[in-house]
Amino acid sequence: MTGMLAGKAALITGGGGGIGRATALAFAREGARLAIADANTEAAEETVRLVNAAGAQAMSLGGDVTESDAVQAMIKTTVATYGRLDCAFNNAGIAGFQVDAAGKKTHEWADESFDRMIAVNLRGVWLCMKHELPQMIAQGGGSIVNTGSVAGLVGLRTSSAYVAAKHGVLGLTKTAALEYASDNIRVNAVCPGYIETKMTEDTMRRRGEELMALVPFHRMGKPEEIAEMVAWLASDRASYVSGACYNVDGGYMAV
Repeated sequence: MTGMLAGKAALITGGGGGIGRATALAFAREGARLAIADANTEAAEETVRLVNAAGAQAMSLGGDVTESDAVQAMIKTTVATYGRLDCAFNNAGIAGFQVDAAGKKTHEWADESFDRMIAVNLRGVWLCMKHELPQMIAQGGGSIVNTGSVAGLVGLRTSSAYVAAKHGVLGLTKTAALEYASDNIRVNAVCPGYIETKMTEDTMRRRGEELMALVPFHRMGKPEEIAEMVAWLASDRASYVSGACYNVDGGYMAV
């Protein structure tokens, strides 16, 4: 059976682990050719090895999503290698503990911590779209999926800049969906709940029991469960879906 992404060229940022790596493997299973970008080049290369071992084609890219020239280079390299860019999963992101803000209320965030969070989690998504969209316009279409969060839909204590960034990602997603529909470009977001990744380890260590009581499934999600949604959104099976923000959260937002 032909995969739903057969022959498509895809770029995944933050592809070195967690949701990004799981999505790379799902895309590979569905027949995509992959460019895996991550600030941790060794992690990106490990994902490429896993994809290649699964019988698909992939290459690794370094680069900082907060730097416009680096993002532009990612897209240029992908297109130079595969001839086009059909799908982009703008997934690179950081958590509060990575900017020394774990457990801090809004007034306790340092200026530098807030700025770094916005730079990676919001500006980075915008920069990726800024350079992906012209290529997709030129080739006649494409599909972009941005990583949002349930934090883009509600407030979360001690996560102010993360929440602000993810609300912004959903706003960018909806606006771009409107602007580029006539160019045959679909733009959507996936909104994970609490997922088993390195990014959630600190939060779960501090508040895991409290948070799982709020999830109807009473468990964390797996990266692979997010990957399945992303793969569908990137594929032509979601051909009439744009501007949508899909929760994959074990029912968290239904409470």
